Parts: sequence; C-alpha cells; structure tokens
Amino acid sequence: MGIHAALAVHPASGHGAAARIADTVAERLRAAVDRLDVLVANSVEESRELMRTSHGAGLDVLVVLGGDGAAHQGVQFCANHDVALGLVPAGTGNDFARALGVPAEPLAAVDALVAALKSGARRRIDLGRIGDTWFATVLCAGFDASVNERANRMRWPSGPRRYDLAILAELASFRSRPVVVDTGTGRIELDATLVAIGNTRFYGGGVPICPTADPEDGVFDVTIIGHATRRGLMRMLPGLRTGKHVTHPAVRTLRARSVALTGNNWPAYADGEPQGTVPVTVSCVPGALTVLA
Repeated sequence: MGIHAALAVHPASGHGAAARIADTVAERLRAAVDRLDVLVANSVEESRELMRTSHGAGLDVLVVLGGDGAAHQGVQFCANHDVALGLVPAGTGNDFARALGVPAEPLAAVDALVAALKSGARRRIDLGRIGDTWFATVLCAGFDASVNERANRMRWPSGPRRYDLAILAELASFRSRPVVVDTGTGRIELDATLVAIGNTRFYGGGVPICPTADPEDGVFDVTIIGHATRRGLMRMLPGLRTGKHVTHPAVRTLRARSVALTGNNWPAYADGEPQGTVPVTVSCVPGALTVLA
C-alpha cells in the first residue's frame, strides 16, 4: 500500500507566505506519495475537522505548512492518532521546525521531506503534556509568557524583532513573583522572573531558553530565572540569544520528568499558545510523536 499524505495549509501563516507557496509545496509532495489531500483551514476547528476526515480515509503522514501555531495543532492530531508529522516552516517563529533541524527556507524543507518520504526516514520524539494538550517546544510562565501575550497582540514587526519589542514593552511593568517549582524529587521556592520547561531548546523566534534540551532523552530541561531588576534583565537579554544566560548567577537549571508550578497566577504558554494560568502541572511523554526526518 502506498503513502497517503495530507498537506495542512494555514493561509494566514507568515502574513500570507503559506498561501503563496501552497501550490508549489503540494506539487513537490505529490512526487513522493500516492495520495495527497490538501487541507486549507482558516480556524482551529476547521483544521481539526479536515484532519479527522482525512484520517478516516487512512492517513499516514500529515505535513503542516505554517508557523508554530499550525505546528501545535498538527502535534495534537498526530500524537493522538499515531500519524507521522512533517513540517514546512512558513510562520513568524518556526521554533519547532528549528529544533528538529528542518531547513528554514520552505522549499528546501519540502525537498527534505520528499527525501524522507522516499527513504522512509522517521524518528520518534518526546512531547510535553499539560492536561489534555500536547506541546512540542517550551512551556513558559512569568515574564516570557507575558511577552508572548504581548507579541501575539502585535501586528508589526514580523519575525524575532516582534519578540524583542515585546520584551522591551513588558520590562516597564513586570515584577518578579513567588513561585514553587516541584519536580517530584525536589522542591524549589523562590521569587522568580520566569520558568521555562523545555522539551526542545527554542522559543520566541529562536531564543535557546533551554539550550541543552533534547526531545529524545525522556526528560525536560528547566530554566528558572530568579529575582531580577529591570536593569538586571536588560543586561541578561543579549545572552538569551546565545544561550549564555544559563551562566548568570540568577539562573538555575535542572532536569525533570514532570514539573508542577504553583504559588502565583502567572499566564502559561506552550508552543506559543495560551494554556491558562499557574498552577500548572506538566509531564514529559517519551516517544509520543513520530516525525519525518
């Protein structure tokens, strides 16, 4: 039996970039599969329904053309239905694709997927779980989640610059808060600026907040930034882009299979999507997702 694939297109991703290249992406994918369903969705509900319909016809592979929000929806479907996931980055951040080593240029990413489809190259990676929701990259709470909220409201600029400007705006009002980080084997209580729980390294358009996170090791990497003044945060920010922030005296790192955050009502975001507020408990599920590689 041949490969039945679906291409999920999110037209708004990348300010319309996904819509502009969708036909070319579909044409290249057809060379490597026996059937390709093109699923064009303008809402989460529409996307999920189209995926369910395609799955009912025997779907093997879902390729998502879009950004991290689109990839997040693809992760939910593929993890719950044991369907392999492929990514063609065409969004603002593209952090999941970056963590998997997917080429940043969309058509190069398609060519890599075609090669993987033809060779059968696949790998299983871990996912994070919060309630009934999967996440592939980072769950964050505190300053970084507030930045994410602000960045989502912004319409300019695009790419990493949006997050940089959101950071500067949030610095004016953010204050550290008491938080409890419980891993089941240890408990930390402190005034903190943020907590990031990483299945993979990146968030915020390429910021390696958990620079050694590995989605195939069965555990999270956790980065905790303790109490920091606005001036202290400003001094730390350049190091975030290089991963050198982990050497700062205010930063703690640890590894854990599960993490419970309590002690305040910070917003929580995972894969750049809102997940309510603290308290929140997350767990790492080894090998939960198959990806084309």
